[in-house]
Amino acid sequence: MKNNVYQIVTNRIIEQLKQGVIPWHKPWTGIRTKAFNRISRKPYSLLNQMLLKHDGEYASFKQWTELGGKIRKGEKAEIVVFWKILEVEKENNDGELEKKTVPYLRYVSVFHISQVDGVKPLEEPFHEVEPIADADKVILDYVTREAINFNEQASNEAYYSPSRDTIVVPMKEQYQHINEYYSTTFHELVHSTGHKNRLNRLETTAVASFGSETYSKEELVAEIGSATILSTLEIETKRTFTNSVAYIQNWLNVLKNDNRFIISASSQAEKAVDYILA
Repeated sequence: MKNNVYQIVTNRIIEQLKQGVIPWHKPWTGIRTKAFNRISRKPYSLLNQMLLKHDGEYASFKQWTELGGKIRKGEKAEIVVFWKILEVEKENNDGELEKKTVPYLRYVSVFHISQVDGVKPLEEPFHEVEPIADADKVILDYVTREAINFNEQASNEAYYSPSRDTIVVPMKEQYQHINEYYSTTFHELVHSTGHKNRLNRLETTAVASFGSETYSKEELVAEIGSATILSTLEIETKRTFTNSVAYIQNWLNVLKNDNRFIISASSQAEKAVDYILA
C-alpha cells in the first residue's frame, strides 16, 4: 500500500504507548435493555432484575400517577426489594447503650409501563449524524462481496460471530462522533477476515478464552487494522487514534506489555486490511 501505511500506523501506536497509560472509553451511547426505574432512570439491582418479569420501565403507583399515568384495572403489581439501614440502640455487656446499624429488607410494589395508560415510553437520546460516504462504501462493498450478515442496530455491544458469520454494531446515531462508528465497525470487519473461508485466522481464536494470549492477539490485530483503514481513508481523528491506542494498551497489559506482539499483529492486520479493501 502507498507509503507503507501499516508501518506508519504501527510506529505511531508504539510511540504513543510510550507516553503512559491512556484511559479507554466506549464510543457509543448505550440503550436500556434491562428493567429500570422510570424516575431515576437507573437499572434495578441484579436481584430485582431476576424478580421482575419484563425489561424496560417500572415505577410505583404513586410515581406513575404523578407522571399523569393510570394503572389499568385488574393489573397486578410486581415487587422490587431494597435494604434499608436502621439505627438501633442496644445495651452492651457493660450496661451501656450503643448505637448499631441493622439492615432491614423492604419491598416496593411497582408496575411496568405496559400496564399504564397515559404515559409514553422514554425515547433514546439518539441524534442525527452525517455519514461518511467513502467509509460506508468500504463497509458495503466488503460485506456484500463476502455475503456477511451485517446488522447496524440499537445495541449495547459490537461483535463478530464466526459461527454465524455475523457482525453487529450499534447504530450510527448512538455515537457522539461519527468517526468512532467507523472505527468500531472496521474493528469488527477485521475480525471477520479471520473466518475459515477467508484468511482462516480464527480457527484457534474461536475457542480461545477471553483474556487469553490468543484472544488478546486477535484484539490487537482488529484494532490496528481498524486504525489503518481510518488512516487510509483519511478520516482518522485525534480522538479515534487515542482511543485505539488505549484499547491496544489494555490488551498489551494482558500480554505483559510486550510490544513485540504489536509487530506480529500488524503483519496480520495488513493482510486483513488488504482483504477488506480488495
